[in-house]
Amino acid sequence: MSVSKKDVEHVARLARLGLSEEEKEIFTKQLSDILDYAKILNKLDTKNTDPTSHAVPMKNVLREDKVVPCENTEDILANGPEIEDGMFKVPRIIE
Repeated sequence: MSVSKKDVEHVARLARLGLSEEEKEIFTKQLSDILDYAKILNKLDTKNTDPTSHAVPMKNVLREDKVVPCENTEDILANGPEIEDGMFKVPRIIE
C-alpha cells in the first residue's frame, strides 16, 4: 500500500501538525515503508500462535501495606512552592 503526500497532509491536519514540504516528503516515504513491512508480516502463518498481550510474562509483586514514619519531610517539602502546616499548599479546586 502506498501512502500519498495528500494522505500525509490529511493526517497532519487531523493531528493539527504543521509540516514543512520536506517533512511531508520524509513522512510519506516512512509511512509507505511501514505499511509495506506490515504487508510482509501479514504473510506470516500465525495459526498455531497463542495470542498474547505482552511479549514477556507479567507478574505483579504485592507487598503488605505498612505505615512507616517519614524521616526526611523537610527535604521533601523543600521541593514545593508553598508549604503550610508541614504540607504542600495547593490552589483550591472545589468550590
